[in-house]
Amino acid sequence: MENTKVRWGIIGCGDVTEKKSGPAFNKVKDSQLLAVMRRDAAKAADYARRHQVANWYSKVEDLLDNPALNAIYIATPPSSHYDYALKALEAGKNVYVEKPVTLNADEATLLLEAVRKTSGKLVVAHYRRQLPLFLKVKELLEAGEIGTIRTVQLRLWQSRAPELVTKGAADWRTDPAISGGGYFFDLAPHQLDLMLYFFGAPISYNGFSQLQDAASAVADQTTGTMLFENQIIFNGSWCFNVRSEDNIDCCEIVGSQGKIIFSIFGNSILLRSDQGEKEFVFEHPEHIQYPMIASTVAFFEGNGPNPASMEEALTLMKIIDCFAEIK
Repeated sequence: MENTKVRWGIIGCGDVTEKKSGPAFNKVKDSQLLAVMRRDAAKAADYARRHQVANWYSKVEDLLDNPALNAIYIATPPSSHYDYALKALEAGKNVYVEKPVTLNADEATLLLEAVRKTSGKLVVAHYRRQLPLFLKVKELLEAGEIGTIRTVQLRLWQSRAPELVTKGAADWRTDPAISGGGYFFDLAPHQLDLMLYFFGAPISYNGFSQLQDAASAVADQTTGTMLFENQIIFNGSWCFNVRSEDNIDCCEIVGSQGKIIFSIFGNSILLRSDQGEKEFVFEHPEHIQYPMIASTVAFFEGNGPNPASMEEALTLMKIIDCFAEIK
């Protein structure tokens, strides 16, 4: 432990931490998971036992009082992200927080102010930025493989029980008080953040949502457009009430000399250009957040830039709020 520079505690050791993120904290150089917290003490103890974590707690205050910890991973549902991140920053800990970073842009604004006030470091878990597949998309764009970008078309259509969400945890995703606004709030942050990663902050954006199912507590249809620099236009469509046979997860970046086609939740890229057609297939890491956690550890140590900053997350939350407005 003496040689470990970043010593982690997890708040909310639920499904997402079982494989996607939790084990990676002990596999990244200069990183160690020392403690976990969950309000259900029995589940916290069980997680600690199974993952060989030295300390477990059922109260956030007890975890934050552990002087050995200098970094906190917040993996709870969105409704508690702001409060827990604020407490961790005030306790002098650096923070890695799940997406969406907060329930809305207002909370994100306050959290950014807290980051600046405390001089703490905060990274948002927009981990797809660090996956080889999306680094390749960015490389192809920057190399001009499809010429001048004309338009980006994204569709995510899923049935009422989306295959893309973490199983066994759907109830809170359809409770707007906890999730912010349904499956759109759970899945679109990955997609829209990648657009910001590829093209920068948009010049303008507009959109709306609607409830086609009157019995639903959250919107089941969302549409949105963004205008980026160089006249790049993005059109997005999210629908969570189609037949399972009509499910689609597709992003097409169309240029003057070809197009790049990929799925945000897939593992391949299809490049069609004047030189022909080529497919790139990737195998995601065993723990899909490993690359982002490694970049976060480097940032916390002062050895690299912030891989997903609070400033960028605030821009993202403003876009999400705009698109989520029900008409």
